[in-house]
Amino acid sequence: MHKDYIAVSPALPIMEYAIARISTKGQMVIPQALRTDIKAGDEFLIVHDNGKFILKKLKDLSEDLIDDLRFAEQVEQTWKEREKGTFRRSSKDDFLEELRAC
Repeated sequence: MHKDYIAVSPALPIMEYAIARISTKGQMVIPQALRTDIKAGDEFLIVHDNGKFILKKLKDLSEDLIDDLRFAEQVEQTWKEREKGTFRRSSKDDFLEELRAC
């Protein structure tokens, strides 16, 4: 695959782009031409907004934002478990003890 460039505005830097396809397993390969500073195991934040997807390397985010995102992910997972009926109930004291252990 070749690397293409697009200039959005003279005031903005030139952006690289390429086309990728989603597999039947929901996987996407980032084209090699765009992987110059990506290695196996790198983690990304994926933002979906009005049909747009944005990928941002987690190591480039501030630690506070990473913690907030991980917390939001845990809250979302807990809410899904509650909706499925697999949510674990505990007493207030047990909950606080578990919270302090984190």
